[in-house]
Amino acid sequence: MDIKVDEKSVIVFDLDDTLYNEIDYLRSAYSAIAKELNPEQWENLFAQMFSMYRNKENVFEYLTTTFKIDKKVLLSLYRNHNPIINTFKGVLPLLKSIKEKKGKLAIITDGRSKTQRAKLKALGIEEFFDKIIISEELGTEKPNRKNYLAIEQIFKNHNYCYVADNVRKDFITPNILGWNSIGLIDNGLNIHNDSFLYFTETNLPKVFVKNIKDINVR
Repeated sequence: MDIKVDEKSVIVFDLDDTLYNEIDYLRSAYSAIAKELNPEQWENLFAQMFSMYRNKENVFEYLTTTFKIDKKVLLSLYRNHNPIINTFKGVLPLLKSIKEKKGKLAIITDGRSKTQRAKLKALGIEEFFDKIIISEELGTEKPNRKNYLAIEQIFKNHNYCYVADNVRKDFITPNILGWNSIGLIDNGLNIHNDSFLYFTETNLPKVFVKNIKDINVR
């Protein structure tokens, strides 16, 4: 689909499962934890952990029992490791195209500041964005209006478009505020896979696309 971008446009992106697959962050974190707990055979431990996750088993409970390690230590390793993740195909060309058209770029994402900023750094895209809104820094999570109004307050009298994936919470407020919105269809790897429960007029984006590379700037 085509989106019109000029100097009065603000294109806002979600982060997790929008610019990259969040499952890759989980895999990266599990690898870091496995290397810390069992450096000699970390691959075996990682394979077991990921298999347990896929089977909806409590991975951290298994690790705390088996390795006699506090859950808080595991959470710290998970949240504070340096992630190995990559953007979806099409993300970098899209960001560059928006910039070339003089459009503004922003992020609205839920999560912890250190974790989300480490993801952006690992993806190599932090410098593209004129404003980054992270829920922990603001004190509210989507769909709270405060997260979206922060963008409107910074970029006054602009046209706003939100690109995201989570029908449960991402598009409720943009719909209320009159923003344009684009939803990314689950590629089969999304962490949140219950979107079908929220297919209501209130929750749906204006349009869906299969891949982020399907968004064209004109």
